[in-house]
Amino acid sequence: MELSLARVDYLQVGVTAQKTMRLLPASGRKATQKVVVGDQDGVVTCFGIKKGGAVPVFKTLPGQKIARLELGGALNTPQEKIFVATGSEVRGFTKRGKQFLSFETNLTESIKAMHISGADLFLCASYIYNHYCDCKDQHYYLSGDKINDVLCLPVDKVNCITPVLACQDRVLRVLQGSDLLYEVQVPGPPTVLALNNGNGGDSGEEIMYGTSDGKLGLTQITASKPITKWEIGNEKKRGGILCIDSFDILGDGVKELLVGRDDGVLEVYNFESADDPVLCYDHALSESIASIQGGCVGKDGYDEILASTYSGWLTGLTTEPVHREGGSGEELKLSQEMQSKISSLRNELEHLQMKVLQEREKYQQSSQSSTAVSSVPAFSVNDKFTLNKDDASYSLILEVQTAIDNVLVQSDVPIDLLDVDKNSAVVSFSSCDSESNSNFLLATYRCQANTTRLELKVRSIEGQYGTLQAYVTPRIQPKTCQVHQYQIKPLSLHQRTHSIDHDRPMNTLMLKGQFSFAEIHSWVVFCLPEVPEKTPAGESVTFYFQNTFLGTQLESTYRKGEGCFKSDNISTISILKDVLSKEATKRKINLNISYDINEESVRHTLMLIHPKLEYQQLLAKKVHLIDALRELQVHEGNVDFLLPKYRGILEEADQLLEEYKRQPAHLERLYGMITDLFIDKFKFKGTNVKTKVPLLLEILDGCDQDGLIAFFEAA
Repeated sequence: MELSLARVDYLQVGVTAQKTMRLLPASGRKATQKVVVGDQDGVVTCFGIKKGGAVPVFKTLPGQKIARLELGGALNTPQEKIFVATGSEVRGFTKRGKQFLSFETNLTESIKAMHISGADLFLCASYIYNHYCDCKDQHYYLSGDKINDVLCLPVDKVNCITPVLACQDRVLRVLQGSDLLYEVQVPGPPTVLALNNGNGGDSGEEIMYGTSDGKLGLTQITASKPITKWEIGNEKKRGGILCIDSFDILGDGVKELLVGRDDGVLEVYNFESADDPVLCYDHALSESIASIQGGCVGKDGYDEILASTYSGWLTGLTTEPVHREGGSGEELKLSQEMQSKISSLRNELEHLQMKVLQEREKYQQSSQSSTAVSSVPAFSVNDKFTLNKDDASYSLILEVQTAIDNVLVQSDVPIDLLDVDKNSAVVSFSSCDSESNSNFLLATYRCQANTTRLELKVRSIEGQYGTLQAYVTPRIQPKTCQVHQYQIKPLSLHQRTHSIDHDRPMNTLMLKGQFSFAEIHSWVVFCLPEVPEKTPAGESVTFYFQNTFLGTQLESTYRKGEGCFKSDNISTISILKDVLSKEATKRKINLNISYDINEESVRHTLMLIHPKLEYQQLLAKKVHLIDALRELQVHEGNVDFLLPKYRGILEEADQLLEEYKRQPAHLERLYGMITDLFIDKFKFKGTNVKTKVPLLLEILDGCDQDGLIAFFEAA
């Protein structure tokens, strides 16, 4: 069935966080539903739609920012009580806006996630989970990594309380009381959880999850083990998933899956076959979608998808047809309702323009008075700095509640800026003096009008670490700017993984010394991304990593006074040895360092690099031939006389140029990695081979794998 939806913008509130908008249950079967939303100004707004316009039901006073908004009530009754989490407090409101609950929890941190089931309240701060029943403390759990969301299987179906935590280290933790029942490994860091079909499916055990790298999945949480039902990748390279809902928007009796992403894409999946969902509709909004709900909002009898965006817009995609067609020869006339709506919008616009003029005059007068005090306008920035596994690059996403004027990017380490298709900003580079002030990159992105979201891509070099800074200037007066800092870590291209291949030839680095568990953990946090800042519980910990650029791996196991790091790449071990020694020296800790180098690992790493090297060299050669071949084509008018491989280059010229442009300095990076591997191999033997590097580069240009391995072994 073809899905045709029309967009309607209803209302704008303040900046909203993830999962802070819900639809109250309807009074009749096809009656319109009230919308309730909480924003970061601490205001809870409830409104309905009449004659196309928003009619307020209630609005609370500002306060601490609202992190979550959930609906609750007695089990098996309409869920129409409104609960909001602000700071470490949970407040409850009736559907009319009367506050009936103010529960100050014993959490020392702000609440990040919340779920309500009857009299049971499930709350999570960054690492801590608490379960309350009738506001009395029941259970507590300390997670090994940050908790992004929490959910409980429906008690009326599974007959026991089974909370599920979505944790940053790519696992769902299933709890029983205060204990961990088991862990479910998922393909990315889970950001949101939802019950399948809104009720956990037939068994009540089915949970859907969305990840920060844009993947979706469904898992059945049984009493003893998880059963994976389906997983959907992110082939279209869309944004991370922030919200999920189930609603029958097609009206075929089967609920569709509604998904909201952080790049503004709203998706509808239907279940044509009983197995995997299939994408049947998508719509792009200009900013991230914080919450999504299906229901009847704008007009009786017309279902719609309602989304709340980061800057607070409540936007509906309705099944109500917007254009009413007249008969033949009849002129199209706007309905009375539409005319009154346009008239009220014009009046509102004139009123706002007058207000802006008055405020501007007022500001000018106050700024020129002798007692004038400069005030910096506050604005909110939603930022995300994540490593992409597919192309071993970092995505920096900056989202501002108002239009961005420009973003200046500065780095004190060498990094490459990569092209982003969605990015319409004009970039200009300034020359840097890296010798005297260690400034390697200075680039300015000038944004087009009404751009509120900017995505940049950078690729770092392992072993070179420092800080990337983004100076964000929005289009507001007086001019103001916010600086955001992002750490480029020594092993920045490594990503956490669930397991590694133990059959690979591994090099080992051993550390011993008078250091605490917390100290060595802080060194590992400094070196590697995706490691929780909080020191893990227990006496020792093991983390597994994979290099996203080369596919090499790292195993790190450490405890108080001892650390063991194993990798199939000598360069990884060399970087760790240098950085950990430096960190220990800073704290005046004496380290006893020993290492075991496996010669076979060098050949193994070269075999991993070589296919990438060969591909990039061939791509570079093809790109260098394009201009000459195009000139031949212009002169001769016909290229049939050319060899098929050259005709193929001409046919694929645009794709080849596009790929080459997307990956600048890719070949140089591979040359650099092989050179580092060569130097590091002999560094551990106490030999300096830097004089042999020019000879190595000559062999690399020849692209001979056997010759390269022989050079490494003979040098």
